[in-house]
Amino acid sequence: MNKTYLKLSLDLDFILIAITASLKDYVLCHKINTNLSLNFEKAEDHEVYFNIDEPALSFSKYCFFSDTSENEYYILNNRNSEGFLIPEMNKVDYFMIIHQFLDNEDLNYILSGLNKIADIQVAAKIDPAKIRSRENLVI
Repeated sequence: MNKTYLKLSLDLDFILIAITASLKDYVLCHKINTNLSLNFEKAEDHEVYFNIDEPALSFSKYCFFSDTSENEYYILNNRNSEGFLIPEMNKVDYFMIIHQFLDNEDLNYILSGLNKIADIQVAAKIDPAKIRSRENLVI
């Protein structure tokens, strides 16, 4: 009997920024909106199933769609009362995900703008391919 194998791969074509800040999610988004002239709004929570037998864990999600550049921006909380979205990065509080093309100049503007916000300890670009539980970031 012949066996057929299905090989799946994740679409990791996005920019990932890890943010460490001891702020509530809505306060962080307000500060980002004010300092970077973005317009993040609360979206439906991002749900992730860690085990088939257990219910999904929900992580707060904010989104912003830029009409001019057609980029999609998301901010995901890495923590909730039951665990972490990306357990191996438990020191990170939030992730910013940027879909579509973003040139280095715009990326540097966002990174420097985030790092200038007094309540953000650090914001750094991360390679999503190097994260073990990267499938949890697929929106």
